[in-house]
Amino acid sequence: MSEYSIQAIELSKNFGRRLIFKDINFKVECSGIMGISGPNGSGKSTLVKILAGITSPSNGKIVHKVEGTEIQPENLHNHIGFVSPYLVLYEEFSAWENLNYFAEIRDVEFNKEKIEYLLNQFLLFDRKNDMVKTYSSGMKQRLKFIFALMHSPKLIILDEPTSNLDQEGKDSVYKIITEEGKSSIVIIASNEASDLSLCSSELKLEDFKNKR
Repeated sequence: MSEYSIQAIELSKNFGRRLIFKDINFKVECSGIMGISGPNGSGKSTLVKILAGITSPSNGKIVHKVEGTEIQPENLHNHIGFVSPYLVLYEEFSAWENLNYFAEIRDVEFNKEKIEYLLNQFLLFDRKNDMVKTYSSGMKQRLKFIFALMHSPKLIILDEPTSNLDQEGKDSVYKIITEEGKSSIVIIASNEASDLSLCSSELKLEDFKNKR
């Protein structure tokens, strides 16, 4: 059993009269990789935003616990890592400056050794002092993984994690995801078969569309 757990209880979301999903229930309390699948527009991004505490469900709730104690919403960001294509970076800062600033605003240790390791793993070490505005879209996506992992979270939530990545970038990401899944809970929202092949379990959003 992991020291971290996440539970969805009767989770539903509507936008106006449009049902996105209804009555999702699951509990994950062991390290490993879980998939959330569905076609574009099925609600994958909406669900992961709810799991990460970025938005609220219409009904139901998410419970995060560490060592059996429920985490308060204002402290949740200290325990999770989140990657998505829509996260914004500071284009006029270097990668190193972005990461340093991230550590300051989150009040977490700027672990130079850990960050240099991640920069190497994501093939960015030689570009760490370059401004982010000079990065390709794939490089920016890989930098977002370093943001998510630099504070060693026990829950890692990945929304379309390999978007904008070439095969070399995908390979580096898959290697890290597999490694992190040995000691942390990793949740991947994707409709890419290669992403979902990493998962030991899968929640299919199409199964939660027509409940009344």
